[in-house]
Amino acid sequence: MERVTLRIPKQQIEEVEEMVDTGQFPNRSEAIRSAVRDMLNEHDDAEPRRSNTERNWVKA
Repeated sequence: MERVTLRIPKQQIEEVEEMVDTGQFPNRSEAIRSAVRDMLNEHDDAEPRRSNTERNWVKA
């Protein structure tokens, strides 16, 4: 896994922290990874290029 540094508005981080605090995600990193997975899946639905089996990191 690689590390990525990004800047996110304070309000959005606070909302992510609330999701962590309520147990929806174990930590901020997993919440952000989930959002990226969702974005990639939506993109694939709109423009199919490869299946989930070709992405070994996708959770089934």
